[in-house]
Amino acid sequence: MILEALQYAATRAMTPKAFRPYVRYSVNLWSRANRCASDWAEHERNSQQFILQSARRLKQRRTAVVLGSGLLRDVPYKPLVAMFDTVVLVDLVHLASVQFKMRANAKKNVRISNRDLSGYDEILAGRTAEPLEFIRRVPYLDLVVSANLLSQIATGARNRLERENPANVPENLLPRLVETHLDALSGLPCKTCLLTDIAFDVIGKDGTVQQQDDLLHGVKIANPAATWDWPLAPFGEESRDYRIVHHVIAKELT
Repeated sequence: MILEALQYAATRAMTPKAFRPYVRYSVNLWSRANRCASDWAEHERNSQQFILQSARRLKQRRTAVVLGSGLLRDVPYKPLVAMFDTVVLVDLVHLASVQFKMRANAKKNVRISNRDLSGYDEILAGRTAEPLEFIRRVPYLDLVVSANLLSQIATGARNRLERENPANVPENLLPRLVETHLDALSGLPCKTCLLTDIAFDVIGKDGTVQQQDDLLHGVKIANPAATWDWPLAPFGEESRDYRIVHHVIAKELT
């Protein structure tokens, strides 16, 4: 609890005011990742390896942008920093521990950006959402990675709807947010790499599936290059009676 409190206080102080409401979620995720480190290790390793495979196939490695950089656990941070002239990390919140790690980087070629990548406010207001338009202004762009972010866009939007209960919510808001992200990635003038969990199962002690949910709200991603399971919550994390397993895909979109 002491480490969590320190992480929260330091991160909040280093986070722009508009994004401070999301600090608690990031710290909670960090805590879970530490508790479940052994269970998450294969997922993190698979994510890192897929990103590196995509990067190694590039003819030029000038600038890489990582969307949803978050905890940096599923991102091959050190190899990317070594391979690219510039690495840009984009997320709602970057934990203080992550920022200290970046500042210790001797090459000084890492940039961070706090951004809402969802397009939620624009779609809710009836405007065209272009949440990744800023990337087109990044010079010498060779790689963009969406790192286990896509399902969180929809989940975050659903949580906001439950909290704020706005009127006149578009019926198809959640799938539109998912499609907006996919379309924006596919339209970028560089190699784009997508990693995302697409669904999860709640599994009892006897092995039976007690619940299933589609994290992309009906949007399908055809022909993934790789798939694996991510034991997000092993027995005892949320309950002694069940575990939660997310199903992950990886694919190069361009």
